[in-house]
Amino acid sequence: MRAGIHYDTGQDPAGADVAVVREAFEVNALGALRVCQAVLPLMRHRAPGRRIVNVSSGAGSLSTMGAGTPAYAISKAALNAVTRLFAAQLASDGILVNSVCPGWVATDMGGRGGRPVAEGAAGVLWAVDLPDDGPTGGFFRDGRPVPW
Repeated sequence: MRAGIHYDTGQDPAGADVAVVREAFEVNALGALRVCQAVLPLMRHRAPGRRIVNVSSGAGSLSTMGAGTPAYAISKAALNAVTRLFAAQLASDGILVNSVCPGWVATDMGGRGGRPVAEGAAGVLWAVDLPDDGPTGGFFRDGRPVPW
């Protein structure tokens, strides 16, 4: 499974290929929405410890967003909205929903020079392992809040 597609460094908002933006949105935001919808009936009837962790990116932070990577940034900002919506709906069910930015990771998409995959994954696992009274509706990197 992928955490995202189309880190479109060669595009800017004015000239962005809308087909690329649409495809990134379909995978990065709507894909997560569909997965949440699919697993929700099972999660609602389970014991404590239920978590939804969306793998986002600092590129999706509205407070630090620049003009680069429009397809990726727009789709990850939408993923963060999916996180907030589900967190609000599921708080009374005891299901924690958070977004996590693993940072720049040395993957096929991230390329050489990023942090090791295990380091990026550690932040995701932190959110998976939160206690039942842990935060929900947040955006985190390495266990620390990231501005929306």
